[in-house]
Amino acid sequence: MAAFARRKAQRLARPDPSRKRALDPRAAGLVRLLNARERFCTASSCDGRVTLTDTGGAGVQKKNCTWLLVTHDPCDKGDVMTALEKATGDAVFKFEPFVLHVLCRELQDAQLLHSVAIDSGFRNSGITVGKGGKITMAVRSTHCLEVPLSHKGRLMVSEEYIEFLVRVANQKMEENIRRIDRFHKGLELALEAADAAEPPFPQGPEKNSVYVHRRKRRTAREQGGPSTEMGAQDDTDSSLDLFAEITI
Repeated sequence: MAAFARRKAQRLARPDPSRKRALDPRAAGLVRLLNARERFCTASSCDGRVTLTDTGGAGVQKKNCTWLLVTHDPCDKGDVMTALEKATGDAVFKFEPFVLHVLCRELQDAQLLHSVAIDSGFRNSGITVGKGGKITMAVRSTHCLEVPLSHKGRLMVSEEYIEFLVRVANQKMEENIRRIDRFHKGLELALEAADAAEPPFPQGPEKNSVYVHRRKRRTAREQGGPSTEMGAQDDTDSSLDLFAEITI
């Protein structure tokens, strides 16, 4: 637990590595909700976006391509057509849905997030366990869109088709926003239920019946109390108690 707390503190102290150095508005509430809990730490997030990228030309360079257009809101055909005028290579139109990566302290914490994500429509979500037992829960969806529009700067599709693509991308964006809202509300309810079901932390060794039995037997032996046969019975009972506690 202490190791996770240190890792979380170190990660949250780092500067935001994204281009705009800030959280996406629709992801911000979820990020704050999770980071307020000791057992979670968000690693990365994007609330969904429409992009137009190009393999060449001027613009914002990222991973051997140029971003001609980036928006986290519904777009229109005019913006896409204007951006395409700058393309000199292979331009690709994309819709990328919400994604969130969360480091979890324990496997059961990741399972809680996974259950809520699946119920909210993020069917491509999954849990990975890395080196040192690092547990990561990824919230992902499958309703992506990726279509090439130009080749070597030459437009390969009609304006009518681009208008159709923009309409499809905007529909996907609207569904993406609904899923984020469902996930946020479902996560709040699940975390509240988990908190309510969590038993209170024991106040001291007296709360553990196994240790109480052992201490009583030790005191009895020192005072010349019960026979060896009774002690053996106590040993059996306490062993069963311990096994039950471990199993539960």
